[in-house]
Amino acid sequence: MTFGKRHRNSGLPELRTGKGNSGLPELRKRKRRSMMLCIPLLGCLNGDFGRVRQSLIIDDIHAWVGREAALEQGIPPSEFRLTDEERLLRDLAFPLIEAPYGRQRWFAVLSEYGISRVFLDEWWTFDPAVYAEWLLTRDTRSTSSLYARLIDDIRNDILRIGPFLEIARKVVDLDSKRDKSLAYVSVLSPEELADAKSRMAENRLVIGWVHRALNDRAASYRFAMERLVIHVPSYQAVDVERQWTLLRTRIGQARIVPPAPIAAVVTK
Repeated sequence: MTFGKRHRNSGLPELRTGKGNSGLPELRKRKRRSMMLCIPLLGCLNGDFGRVRQSLIIDDIHAWVGREAALEQGIPPSEFRLTDEERLLRDLAFPLIEAPYGRQRWFAVLSEYGISRVFLDEWWTFDPAVYAEWLLTRDTRSTSSLYARLIDDIRNDILRIGPFLEIARKVVDLDSKRDKSLAYVSVLSPEELADAKSRMAENRLVIGWVHRALNDRAASYRFAMERLVIHVPSYQAVDVERQWTLLRTRIGQARIVPPAPIAAVVTK
């Protein structure tokens, strides 16, 4: 099942492949090789319901989220260790960045470690039809379960926004204090200054990434709801509309980082 696709950039730069499209064939080859290398790891990483086994979870499992956000903007990642707040920010950001149907895919556990980013282009681009196509092609006897799944996905995002917003505000506040402290630190090395600025930029980019992802998810849910009403009309559409409206309200409240460009970071 394929819908008329609307495709736009999610706000992060597109994957760079060299001059023109000449690098695309080689990029695809690298992606296929990466996937084949990752397949043997699934037996080790995969736990119940697609979760990473508890014994393999490390403190900085999602540290790559900040590094990836920085690198996509041409900013060198900071060498500073993550604070407790910064680590939690990245942990709570990941479920809002990962596609709602991500847990159903074979490489889901690899995404936790950022391994799948080498071939998961959807993190950098957005097509609202993908979620609807996945939902409508699910193997289920009852069409009411399709509405139930859509409602659950929207509700899960609503529940995740609150904790993320709380820690994001703390990180922004601490970064504001860090920025003001730079002028009063004695014997501040160029490397320390660069790392401090890079980390502040990373944190802002992670928050901005989540906000863009939430808007993309809301658009996907809306697109899916419209498709369901056409394909399999149900009174449950009213509940979907109600949850979707609440999600849009929560997203509007979640904007705590202005969309202004990140200040120049000192090159290390």
